[in-house]
Amino acid sequence: MEIKELPLRKCVGCNKMFPKNQLFRVVRLDGDVRVDLSYKAQGRGAYVCRNEACLALAEKKKGFNRALKTAVSPEVISNLYMELENGSR
Repeated sequence: MEIKELPLRKCVGCNKMFPKNQLFRVVRLDGDVRVDLSYKAQGRGAYVCRNEACLALAEKKKGFNRALKTAVSPEVISNLYMELENGSR
């Protein structure tokens, strides 16, 4: 049986490629931006590493705003920090 390789995605903070299960996904759907822990939500997605330094860098560089082509609310960023603290997945 062949093991399926996970697709690589680029972090909007450090711009490095990682398997997508090692990153958080933020998705824009119908103007609404939210954290997608299922990795299956429809819509435009942006990924960030699961560490505080990359998350802070993505926030500072407005990486989410650029990748999603819309303004990302501070509430979404704070949800990412909460998920980081909870050690999601």
